[in-house]
Amino acid sequence: MSFRLAIIGRPNVGKSTLFNRLAGSRLALVDDTPGVTRDRRSHSARLLDLRFEVIDTAGLETAAPESLAARMRQQTETAIAEADVVLFMVDARTGLLPDDRTFADQVRSAGKPVVLTANKAEARDAVAGAAEAWELGLGEPIVISAEHGIGMNELRDALVAAFPAALDREPVAAVPEADLIGEDIEDPDAEVQPAYDPTRPLRIAIVGRPNAGKSTLINALIGEERLLTGPEAGITRDSISVEWDWRGRPVKLFDTAGMRRKAKVQEKLEKLSVADGLRAVRFAEVVIVLLDATIPFEKQDLQIADLIVREGRAPVIAFNKWDLIDEPQELLAELREKTTRLLPQIRGIRAVTVSAETGRGLDKLMQAVLATHETWNTRISTGKLNRWLERAVSAHPPPAVAGRRLKVKYMTQVKTRPPGFVISCSRPEAMPAAYVRYLVNGLRDAFDMPGVPIRVALRTSDNPYAGRAKRR
Repeated sequence: MSFRLAIIGRPNVGKSTLFNRLAGSRLALVDDTPGVTRDRRSHSARLLDLRFEVIDTAGLETAAPESLAARMRQQTETAIAEADVVLFMVDARTGLLPDDRTFADQVRSAGKPVVLTANKAEARDAVAGAAEAWELGLGEPIVISAEHGIGMNELRDALVAAFPAALDREPVAAVPEADLIGEDIEDPDAEVQPAYDPTRPLRIAIVGRPNAGKSTLINALIGEERLLTGPEAGITRDSISVEWDWRGRPVKLFDTAGMRRKAKVQEKLEKLSVADGLRAVRFAEVVIVLLDATIPFEKQDLQIADLIVREGRAPVIAFNKWDLIDEPQELLAELREKTTRLLPQIRGIRAVTVSAETGRGLDKLMQAVLATHETWNTRISTGKLNRWLERAVSAHPPPAVAGRRLKVKYMTQVKTRPPGFVISCSRPEAMPAAYVRYLVNGLRDAFDMPGVPIRVALRTSDNPYAGRAKRR
């Protein structure tokens, strides 16, 4: 197992910039605004020949015990406790501030190996600020520029000097990100289709409007206060991934920032947060749309659900804060009716009532997630499809367009995740959308595929006589 490196320091000294450089990707949000990072985020990292896990943390601040800043500080303290090495970062451009000295004492008392870095070395006055860092008593400051990559060789040597075992441990191989646009079926005509693998790792993203309880839900699922929560709306900014094991199955949970209506998103930082959440949706397999049961189905909720369908992910709806509902049976009947009426494009979507605060309904939620994921991976043999297609066309033939009857000839499944089908027919451009919807709904009913996107492409067979001159 590789070692863990926690990057800590005051707000806006460049911790997330260094995290992104070590991780090799722009994972953490970076902005000139202090306090952008709030939750701790970890990722596999590389620095020359070193392989390790790097943890990005919120800026250390002095604050009242019940405040948001204090809860952020607790997350940082947890990261220090989990780390093998602590990288304490100061700003060489501004020099030492009183908070730097306060938190240096805290790091020293943790008893962990410490590497002191003075960031923003590209500034003209960086030398004087770096010299001040000697006063912290944490050893020689390594002058770096996380943004420009200056001082990375010196940082590597300092890490090895502080933690020699870094060279002895086996590196952790990075897991490549899979292409999730849709998986090709190698042999669509095969009658025997492979069974669903219930041990396959699962990626779940949780999305919704601000203050719906997304972070609280993840904490309740994994059974620990991993993510920062509170009554304030918009606490989560980065898309944070959390490793979890549910009944022996590896699961990666993605917490995302709350998504407001586009017209209300004005600040640059919020735009970055929403874009980060959208990337998490595209990387996930199942997406839980978390709705506040006290104010469900606002326009933004429907737009989020529609986005998930267009991306081809498998959606599940969770009505949170169910412990606050006075008449649950009446509201449940109303919500089921609204779900069917307002989301016709994903007919049969699974909806579950939960309470992230009390832990109610979490098992049912995970059962709905697994059932939806299995449906999303559905494969149907060509023989079964065409036997069904023959019955469907006989019961309801395609209409005549411009006096000519449309012909539906053949159907096969070419994609999974989500299920994708190709129908061979005459004049695909003239096929009415209503008839395609009839076939999609028939597929859902006949092969038990509720609540997942279904893609259908219409193609015409090649005409062997096309292009030949007419004989006289």
